[in-house]
Amino acid sequence: MDTRIASLDDAAAMSRVLREIIAHTGRERPNDEAFVTRQYLANPASIRCTVAIDNEGVVLGFQSLVRAEADNRYDVPAGWGIIGTHISPRVHRQGVGSALFRSSREAAEQARLEKIDAYIGADNPSGLRYYEAMGFHTYRAPEGIVQKVYTVG
Repeated sequence: MDTRIASLDDAAAMSRVLREIIAHTGRERPNDEAFVTRQYLANPASIRCTVAIDNEGVVLGFQSLVRAEADNRYDVPAGWGIIGTHISPRVHRQGVGSALFRSSREAAEQARLEKIDAYIGADNPSGLRYYEAMGFHTYRAPEGIVQKVYTVG
């Protein structure tokens, strides 16, 4: 398994990962290629979007890091990072998330971010455990959500 910066050519594979997550969790979310392109690959606030790939180049998951803008939908302070992690259920607990976060943490340091927010559904125990393992700590819990923060550096 390896990681690399995502490109527009990855949109279909990233969309497939989102559909696999939906099938596994039952949680609906936008997942088409146009959404992936707009949200992750061509987002003007993007700092880095990283894909994890297997030896054949198949995308196993991806992680997006964007800079929070004023009045964002997550109520994250402007200038912080906002991270999103999407890993195929086929490869949970195989080091994919750790590899993705190494790339995102490096990008956060290069972008001189002070903090990174993770916005996780309270009903997502694997997501909550993942971010705790990466060093995130709960700082806010609005209805049905847990927001965790990572201090960069």
